[in-house]
Order: sequence, then C-alpha cells, then structure tokens
Amino acid sequence: MQAHVVVVGGGPVGMLVAAELAAYGVDTVLFEPQDRVSEWPKSNTLHARAVQSLARRGHLPAAASRPAGSAGAVSPFHFAGLPGLLIEVPETEPRPILKCPQSKLERRFEKRARAAGARILRGHRVTDLAQDADGVTVTAEGSQGPVTCTARYAVGADGSRSTVRELAGIAFDTQPATVTALMGTVTLTGPGALSEGSLRTDRGWIGAKRAPDGGMHIRTLDCAGAHADRQLPPTLEELRREVSRIAGHEVAMEEPRWLSRFSDVVRLARTFREGRVFLAGDAAHVHFPIGGQGFSTGVLDALNLSWKLALAVHGRAATELLDTYDSERRPAAERVVENTLAQLALMRQGPEPDALRALFTEVLAVDGGRRLLSGMISAQDTVLSADPARPSPGAGTFLRNAALHTEAGETDVIRLLRDGRPLLLLLGEQGAAFEDEARSWEGTLYVVRALRTPDVPYDAVLVRPDGYIAWTPGATDLSAALSAYVVDDVRGGGGGSLAGAAGAAGQPVLLTSSCSSAALSASA
Repeated sequence: MQAHVVVVGGGPVGMLVAAELAAYGVDTVLFEPQDRVSEWPKSNTLHARAVQSLARRGHLPAAASRPAGSAGAVSPFHFAGLPGLLIEVPETEPRPILKCPQSKLERRFEKRARAAGARILRGHRVTDLAQDADGVTVTAEGSQGPVTCTARYAVGADGSRSTVRELAGIAFDTQPATVTALMGTVTLTGPGALSEGSLRTDRGWIGAKRAPDGGMHIRTLDCAGAHADRQLPPTLEELRREVSRIAGHEVAMEEPRWLSRFSDVVRLARTFREGRVFLAGDAAHVHFPIGGQGFSTGVLDALNLSWKLALAVHGRAATELLDTYDSERRPAAERVVENTLAQLALMRQGPEPDALRALFTEVLAVDGGRRLLSGMISAQDTVLSADPARPSPGAGTFLRNAALHTEAGETDVIRLLRDGRPLLLLLGEQGAAFEDEARSWEGTLYVVRALRTPDVPYDAVLVRPDGYIAWTPGATDLSAALSAYVVDDVRGGGGGSLAGAAGAAGQPVLLTSSCSSAALSASA
C-alpha cells in the first residue's frame, strides 16, 4: 500500500489531520487499533483559539449567537478550581468555549476525512516504523494479517504511550506522578450525598457534574502521593471509598458506566519532528488534565501541521517550512505543561498553597490578571516566533475575524480562510499595489481585494491557513515573505497546486444543538 502521508491514531487529532490532508488532495491512510469510536467520557472542552481555528477551516459554525448589544462574548471559567476567570473573545468570533463530547467531534472529523478520500483502516495496530531519506514505511497488524504502507511522511497521533514516538526514537522529558486521581460515571444512591460542582477539603478535591444519562461524572484528586500501581484498573469500591474519604461522609454509589485513573505525569517530546515523522496531540505532550487544555492543544497541532504537509506533498513548501511545526508548536505545548503544573501547585494541601490560592483569588479580581490567565488558558496569547531576517509588523499574531466588502459581495476572514490556501488580503488602493508581486504564486495563493476597514489595520496582509499573520507591508517585501513558506509556481515546476484542492474544506460542518457553546463548570 502506498500513500502520501500515513497517520497513526484515529482519535480526534489524528482524524482531523486526515480530514485536512485529504481535503488538500493528499493521499492519506490512517491506522487506528479500535474498531469504533470510544464512548468513554473524555474531554468535552474546546477553548477559544482552537474554536476560532476550526471555524476558519469550516469544521465549526462561523459564529454563535450573541446577547443583544454585547461587545463580545464572555464565558466564565476557572483557574486551578478558583472561580472568577473570564474567557473573552471579539464579537465577530465564535463563543469562547465550545462544549461538545470528544466522541462527537471525532465522528465528524472521520466522516469528513472519508468523504474527502482518506483511507481509514480501523482495527489495525501499528507494530513497526522505519524511515529513510525518501520516505517512511509503516507496518500495522489487522484481523487479516499485517499491512505495510509506504509514504512520504508519517504523523503519530497515537496517544500518550505513542508507538510512533518510540519507533522513531524521539526522546521525551518527563516528570513522575505525584498525585492520585480517579474518575468515573456512576449512579449515586444516597439523596443529597454529593452535589454538582467542586468540593475541596483538607483531604483532597472532588469534581462532580451530571452525566447525560442521569448518572454522576466524578473526578477525585489526592495530592498526598502517587498511586502504588497506576496501571491497576480501579474498582467501584475504590472510587466509593475515595469520594467518601475526601467528602468526610459516606457516599453510596452503584452502576459504574466506566472507571479510570489518571495522574500528573508530564511527558514532553524533545522534538515534534524527527526526519519524516511528526508527533501531534498526546503523542507529543501529556500533562495534568486541569482546565481542559489538552484537547485544544492537539487540535492546534493538527491545524498547524496539516497545511504545511500538504504544501510539501504538492512540491510547494519552502525548504524549512516543515521545521516550523516544531519551533511553533513545542513552545506552545510547553507553556500548557507549565500552567497546568502551576494550577496543580495551587490545588495541593498545606499553608503555602492556601496562601497562593488567596493571592490568585485577588489576581482573578483584577482585569489585568484575568486577561493574562484568560489568554493563557484559551491560547489566545499565542504569538508565533518572528523571523528576524524578515521583520514584518504583526507577523506571528492571529488575525481576528472582520467583515469585508469585496467585488463578490460581503464576506469575512473566517469564510475566506475556508479556501484552505494562504490568503493575501489586499485592502483599498494601497493594497492593490501588491497584486502584481503576488502573481508568481497565483496557483497556491488565494488573493482577495476588499475595501479598507478599520478592523484590519493594514494595506495588505498575508494570512496562513491556520489564521496567523505571515506578513504585512513594512521592512520585508511580499516576495521574500512568501518565499519563507511557499515555492512560487514558476520554480515549482508543476509539482502540484493547492488551488481548488482544498475545496472540500470550504464546506462547513455544523454541530447539532447538543454541542452548544457554554461555560465550563469549576469541576471540569
């Protein structure tokens, strides 16, 4: 079997990579050991920057409803279980937090990947991977025996115990577990024994929220030390004892739907790229699951990597473009690891954490403090490192959505980025002056002329498919900025074009009403 790219891991991150690549006309094969999507409750939170980026690629509605007269959307959230954090976005963006079961999004990404032509091979567990200068060979074991796929690139999105990471020889920095934590969905039999929300005592934390089936989804945290055997499956009796111990009274429960344990183990791959192999999602970074940031971080990995791989497959990527995946996404993941460690420090028992919680309660009461922590949790503070050789005002920042008037009618940034190509937005007569300079890239670049608007404070702006600004007029010529990303059509020598290849990505996949944007309770 041959493909352009083989993706290992069919969770939401791997399925999103497959959907994006296939929409770009990249021949994609995905191996996933599970026969079907897991119904176990996992993450159901997507934060603002992930929501905004998915909307720009047509995976989500472009915007959510707004309260009349609002100047933006605000969702209350928490930092280390402390209330008072507000996640805010501009009024032109989707609501800050999307609440939707991970399994539902995984199904939608898989449906989109299959519709675009990706070959999804469930029931296949990867057993071997080798690479050389020309490509990657991946072997997977299925019910009918081994299957071998040769490809130009491989993406490991196969979770925290990544086989791809191990076979590619990618080392990781790690910190051992220091806490004991359980989670599960059960039926509580004692009336009033446990209420929804977050409960903190001097013995630990309990988070509880009502499950769709009427049961209670429970998480516990004991910071006294790590469990003796984290691989040992938990039991209903273990969860009952732990909840009762932390609460200080007996909590009766029965009918466990599922049970699991987790910890604060940290794993951060030392590189997200090794030759022709890339890591994304939990395969690249694992951290304590506070604040629901892991899912969003994986989604942003997928959207950063996919368009770059597509350009490389089609022969359009500049020489060093694929290296920017590691240089851009690893620092972002490292920042998530650090803030989750900081939040866990606030959740521990003792006089020092108590003093820190009192201090952070004051920080959350101040606008500047809320904005700092909000940007961190929502990833809206992410600024990509600028190339010092190509200085450009605004480069590396995220272009907020703005209404635009073009010859074709009214549109906005979100809808224009659904084309899937790098977008050159030319505003007014001053912007039109750059049109001739862009002609050498016309097969790969999407050029749009629009009237000037104060919401886009540039004469022209080059926007990457993931929504980040690559160039604005200043010290660097447009041609020089484009050359850092894309080989022009003349030098590309017929290696393929993204023009029209990403058309399927322009079709929005709207979520049902059961996936509404909403605030996350402090127990998430």
